[in-house]
Amino acid sequence: MTFPKDFLWGAATAAYQVEGAAFEDGRGPSIWDIFSHTPRKTLNGDDGDVACDHYHRYEEDLDWMEKLGLTAYRFSVSWSRVLPEGKRRVNEKGLDFYARLIDGLLNRGITPILTIYHWDLPQALQEKGGWANRDTTDRYAEYADLLFRRFGDLVPYWITHNEPWVASFMGHFTGEHAPGIQDLPTALTVAHHLLLSHSKAVEAFRTFHLPDGKIGITNVLTKGYPASDKDEDRQIALLFERLQNGWFLDPIFTGSYPLELIPILASYSDFSFIKEGDMEKINQPIDFLGINYYFRNIVRHAPEAQPLGFEILPPQGELTAMGWEVYPQGLLEVLKNVHSQYGSIPILITENGAAYDDLLTPDGRVEDRKRIQFLKSHLEKVDEAIAQGIPVIGYCVWSLMDNFEWAYGYSKRFGLLYIDYATLKRIPKESFYWYRELIAKTVTI
Repeated sequence: MTFPKDFLWGAATAAYQVEGAAFEDGRGPSIWDIFSHTPRKTLNGDDGDVACDHYHRYEEDLDWMEKLGLTAYRFSVSWSRVLPEGKRRVNEKGLDFYARLIDGLLNRGITPILTIYHWDLPQALQEKGGWANRDTTDRYAEYADLLFRRFGDLVPYWITHNEPWVASFMGHFTGEHAPGIQDLPTALTVAHHLLLSHSKAVEAFRTFHLPDGKIGITNVLTKGYPASDKDEDRQIALLFERLQNGWFLDPIFTGSYPLELIPILASYSDFSFIKEGDMEKINQPIDFLGINYYFRNIVRHAPEAQPLGFEILPPQGELTAMGWEVYPQGLLEVLKNVHSQYGSIPILITENGAAYDDLLTPDGRVEDRKRIQFLKSHLEKVDEAIAQGIPVIGYCVWSLMDNFEWAYGYSKRFGLLYIDYATLKRIPKESFYWYRELIAKTVTI
C-alpha cells in the first residue's frame, strides 16, 4: 500500500467513552450520565463515571500515542465539562484539561482533530427541550465559539458533529441512545437542528480567519445492498441509503433534503421546523468531510415496515463481536459514492474498526489477529480509493483504547490498547504493534 506523505495516521476516542471524572472539577451532567444511570438502558447498568480514567491518565495515554507513532489523534470535548449548564458560565478547569491535552499532542508531533459534539448534550439543555428546541442551536454556536477562541490557533482540524444520524434517529426515534426518546417527528426536528447548529459553528469559525484551520462534519455512512434483483428491493436499498447518508449530506452540499424522501416523511412531519433561510445557511462550504464506516446493510422491500417500508436483513459472512459484517468493499463503495455525488471534497476517515472478544494470554499479551486483518483489508480499500483519485487525507482507527461502548457498556472491545477495567492498566494488543509498523514503514508517494 502507498499513501501520500502528509497522510494523517490517527486513532480516535470520544469524551464520555474514555474520560471518566464525571463528577470532578466542576463538570456538569450530560444526557449520557442520566441515560446510563437509568435502569435497563445500558448493559449491566454500566456507565461512564470512571470509563478509562483518561481525565487523570491522559499523560500516559499521550505516551502510548507517541509509542504508536500516530501523526493525528481525534478526540471530543465534553460540552458539560467546559459549560456545566450548557451556556454562559465557563468552567476553566474543564478548559484547562483540554489545553493540557492539546499541548501534549503538539509537543509529541501529533495533529489534534477536535470533535465539538459527540452525543453528550448537557442535561441542563435537555431539560429545556434538548436538540428538539431550536434555541439549542444558538447555545451550541456559543459553545463552539468558546472553543475556537481558546484553541483555534492550536487545532488545525475541527469536526462540528459526530454522526448526526445516530444522535437524531437512535437518540430520538429508536431510543437506543440518550436521551432515549422514541418519536419520529422529534427525530426529524433534531436532525435539522443538528445541521443548523453545524452551519452556525462553521459561520463562527470563518470569522476567526485561521490560516491553517479546517472545519467539517462526520457522519456514519453505509452502502445499501438490495436483498435481491427485484426492482422494489433495488429501489428501497437506495432509499435507505439516501436516508442515512443523503439526509445529512445533501443539505450541506446541495442545499436541499433528498426530494424522494420528502413525500414519505411528510406523513410524519410537516417540516415546520425548517425556517426561512435555514437551507441556505446549512449549504455553506466545508473544508473536509469525515466518514465513519463499519459495515454494509442488506435491505429488503417490506411495505408493512414503517416508516419507509424496508427491512434490514441479518448480516452475512464473517462477523465482529458486535454482530456486524466484515465487508471492506463497502468502504470503497461509500468513498466512490461520496466522490461522485458531492465532488472532490477532501475525505478524512474518522472511524473504522472492529470489536472482538479480546482475551489476555497467561503471559499478558492480546492476540487480536482478526482485528489486524480487518484493518488491513479496509486500508487496502482506502489505498484503492486514493489510486482512483479520491482525496482521502487520513484514517483514524476506532479506537485508541477499549472503552465505554454506549448501550453495550464495557462488553465490547474496539481498542488497540486493552484496558484491564479492574486496574485500568493499558496493555498494547498485537494490532497496536501492527499499526505502529504500518505507520512507520508505509511507502509514501
